[in-house]
Amino acid sequence: MSDHGTPGARRLFGTDGVRGTSNTPPMDAATALRLGQAAGRYFSRGKHRHRVVIGKDTRLSGYMIEPALTAGFAGAGMDCVLVGPLPTPAIALLTRSLRCDLGVMISASHNPYQDNGIKLFGPDGLKLSDGQEAAIEEMMDGDLAGSLAAPPALGRVQRLEDAGGRYKEAVKSSFPKGLSLEGLRIAIDCANGAGYRVAPTVLWELGAEVVPIGVSPDGTNINRECGSTAPQRIADLVRERRADIGIALDGDGDRLAVVDETGGLVDGDQIIGAVAQSWLADGRLSGGEVVATVMSNLGLERFLEGIGIGLVRTRVGDRYVGEAMRERGLNLGGEQSGHVIMSDFGTTGDGLVAALQILAVIARSGRKASEVCRCFDPLPQRLVNVRHGGGSPHEHEAVLAEISEVEQMLGNRGRLLVRPSGTEPLIRVMAEAENDALVAEAVSRVVAVIRRMAA
Repeated sequence: MSDHGTPGARRLFGTDGVRGTSNTPPMDAATALRLGQAAGRYFSRGKHRHRVVIGKDTRLSGYMIEPALTAGFAGAGMDCVLVGPLPTPAIALLTRSLRCDLGVMISASHNPYQDNGIKLFGPDGLKLSDGQEAAIEEMMDGDLAGSLAAPPALGRVQRLEDAGGRYKEAVKSSFPKGLSLEGLRIAIDCANGAGYRVAPTVLWELGAEVVPIGVSPDGTNINRECGSTAPQRIADLVRERRADIGIALDGDGDRLAVVDETGGLVDGDQIIGAVAQSWLADGRLSGGEVVATVMSNLGLERFLEGIGIGLVRTRVGDRYVGEAMRERGLNLGGEQSGHVIMSDFGTTGDGLVAALQILAVIARSGRKASEVCRCFDPLPQRLVNVRHGGGSPHEHEAVLAEISEVEQMLGNRGRLLVRPSGTEPLIRVMAEAENDALVAEAVSRVVAVIRRMAA
């Protein structure tokens, strides 16, 4: 879908949709209403009845944001299909399978319940481009009254009762035919979030013995000491119940953390490495390359090179990973944080689909999770965030000079990454190298100069 014109910079949209504290701008009912009106008009093209599918996670504020967005879309002339709590990848899938013009997920992902967010998907099931988001913001800033629907053209609203079933069957179809999870005891933590119903059911229907936690949402306990950002809970459960593997989803189900049978944590880099190796052996890896971000460990890059797979790096954000995959015709990519995109099965990160690919390797090989999921030894890596009062201290001449010297010091033994945060006044300094001392020296030198320039 092409962008409209060349609109200005985005203010409302961040790196992953709109996000903020519930019931305060921009995450209030008034902004949600106007966003629905503007996005509804933006995606109304042609003479057909336009429609949008709207999903959410389990946050209390979803009961406020959902009707406000629905009113906005209906006022723009869009029919609304409400599906209730479902993972973000389910909304991307349903946008395409229901032939919707737009998909909306109401979620703040791994954030605490006080926050909420709005993610938009185009008719292709892909997250919107920066240009599309900026164009919608521009419309919100203008006079929308004259472009809203006349009374006979108002949108209708319906609830789709079998949406969860559609998603479950799609996820199960990603698991190799003829293979079963029978004999595996799988612990799963659904973060009291969007996957609390569908994820344990899928694993059970594929034959596993399932030990679920984080499946009792009350509107305020999403991500609270559970889920992929608090993996200690699933690690303890794996050891307690002697499970073969533990899977922890985040609040909207688009990313995961894995723990092996010992309770050891497996990050997204190891998951990408294990799946890439399996798919290469099966002849399923497209293009001979995998996409990851600048944050992924150098150990992953060296491991992939050793088995003949190239690594393409992008800026941080699963949207940019997905764009690079499409540009290069690749079918596997992801982030160290556990967002893993497998474009054979979906258009965005899907924690449950990624888990099934790891489980398929375990089920087929009979090997333990600790063997399957530990492809390489990660290089020592350290990240320090430097808070500043504004501007771009990382672009100061003295900082650039120090970065150049440190890069020369590291040579081919490591790498340095200095980048501004997309959401906070922070400069992130990350280094990795073959030993801890080299990492510490690299980070401390650059951080010291940035702090001087930011003072």
